Amino acid sequence: MVPLLLVLLLVLVLFGAGFAVNLLWWIAVIVLAVWLVGFLVRPGTGAGRGRWYRW
Repeated sequence: MVPLLLVLLLVLVLFGAGFAVNLLWWIAVIVLAVWLVGFLVRPGTGAGRGRWYRW
């Protein structure tokens, strides 16, 4: 019974990690898209001419 529970626990952990990695990939793609839009669409007026982010 204990080995079966350990295998089920391992499957749950791997499934959770796979879901988290997949979610992180989607978040990374969204952040990259926002960064590219901000890189391409820059404010052209004002004293602080340049990127829309501060770092």
